[in-house]
Amino acid sequence: MTERRAVRIVEGGPILVEGPVHIELPDGTTVESDRFMVAICTCRRSKTYPLCDTSHRKVRRSGKRTA
Repeated sequence: MTERRAVRIVEGGPILVEGPVHIELPDGTTVESDRFMVAICTCRRSKTYPLCDTSHRKVRRSGKRTA
């Protein structure tokens, strides 16, 4: 049986996943992290995407989307 991992969604921030993790991207590339907690970027501003580099802190989201 696979061990369950804790996942926490941070409002306005990343998704935090208990590590270590193996992340597969849509293009087939993979990223691995052995850290005990891994922050996965949800804003796509990170220079280290898919890992979060806290770029989301520089620009605040208003919560309103425009078309």
